[in-house]
Amino acid sequence: MRTPDYPSQDSDKWAQVDAWFSERLAPEEAGLQSALANNAGQGLPAHDVSALQGKMLAIFIQMSRAVRVLEIGTLGGYSTIWMAKALPPHGSITTIEFNAHHAEVASQNIEKAGLAERVTLHRGAALDILPTLDAPFDLIFIDADKVNNPLYLEWAIRLSKPGTVIIGDNTVRGGHIIDADSNDPNVTGLRKFVDMISEDERLEATAVQTVGEKGWDGFVIAIIKNH
Repeated sequence: MRTPDYPSQDSDKWAQVDAWFSERLAPEEAGLQSALANNAGQGLPAHDVSALQGKMLAIFIQMSRAVRVLEIGTLGGYSTIWMAKALPPHGSITTIEFNAHHAEVASQNIEKAGLAERVTLHRGAALDILPTLDAPFDLIFIDADKVNNPLYLEWAIRLSKPGTVIIGDNTVRGGHIIDADSNDPNVTGLRKFVDMISEDERLEATAVQTVGEKGWDGFVIAIIKNH
């Protein structure tokens, strides 16, 4: 059982409920289990999405009929594998990871899962790589450093088309998102990210708070409007 990022007195119960649903609705195939084990063995932080959240991303891909997916922030490739497995045979996912060691572990995991032909892994700073990518993408998952989320949002919109789904992870942060006086650069970056979405007439969006094995956090989910 992982240590939650934002624990509470109910954390154990939340984790038990996550486990109960995961066993029934989001069982991890060998490639996913192997990825988590390899991540832990090579010292990566346990910041991966949960199994239920990975399955949610997979379902979003299927619901939106996404073919081209962009992921900003690969870590060890656990979420990448969930999304890549949900794509149609001609689908592809482009993922970006700044940390060289994390990228190497992710490459190992993606290869072992048999998904290397479907995944393009870029190593380096997202803000250097994003301008080189070909638009449009059908779904964009933003899960990197939160300080740069406003800039990632700007690029996500540039790389989108009407109907593109944009998902931002870790946007509640144990409730700290509502602290206007926070000195945490992650919180200030996320607050600007949310304000930008709320003020952009091209976007329709909502937020979902989550509790579970990761503690108390959540997602912002937006879609590029059809004009």
